[in-house]
Amino acid sequence: MIDATLLPLQRAMLRSPAAALAARGVRADQVTLAGFSIGILAIAALALHAYWLALVLILLNRLADGLDGAIARINGPTDRGAFLDIALDFLFYALIPVGFALADPGRNALAASVLIAAFVGTGSSFLAFASIAAKRGLSAQNYPSKGIYYLGGLTEGAETILFFAAICVFPNAFPLLAYLFAMACGVTTLTRWLMGWRAFSETE
Repeated sequence: MIDATLLPLQRAMLRSPAAALAARGVRADQVTLAGFSIGILAIAALALHAYWLALVLILLNRLADGLDGAIARINGPTDRGAFLDIALDFLFYALIPVGFALADPGRNALAASVLIAAFVGTGSSFLAFASIAAKRGLSAQNYPSKGIYYLGGLTEGAETILFFAAICVFPNAFPLLAYLFAMACGVTTLTRWLMGWRAFSETE
């Protein structure tokens, strides 16, 4: 919901470190893969109840997610980079609830399952819209530099990061927070379905 507003600030903050990495020959895909590897470590930390460590690893993953795009804008974006970025992002989002389910299956597993299903809804509606938008040559005005059509909603990247931070700081509240965020993701999914229905309903 607030990603477009935060985007100029994010780019300003990451411009210098991205330029320094690019000057040393670091490629965007390398940062993407490194960030995903760090994110996977967060799952293990969650399973071991090391919630503060998990939070640090999650934030490092999200930092890498911003840096790879900044480096790509310096070196030139690629379709492979855009594909890799979004594919690993969606998998990472779904794995965080798995970490909480592993930490306390009896308490967290059902809520984690509902949350993963909600993430499937937001992710699938996002990608379905993007695929048809690409077919029609559409682009998102709020995110002109994104590799694919970036469809907004109530729960975008910033809201998801805040949610992940909240469940790491308050792990005992995971079931309640997960159900609440899943409901918000449901609203996002429904609004994206409606946007797709309206955008693609005209006669071919």
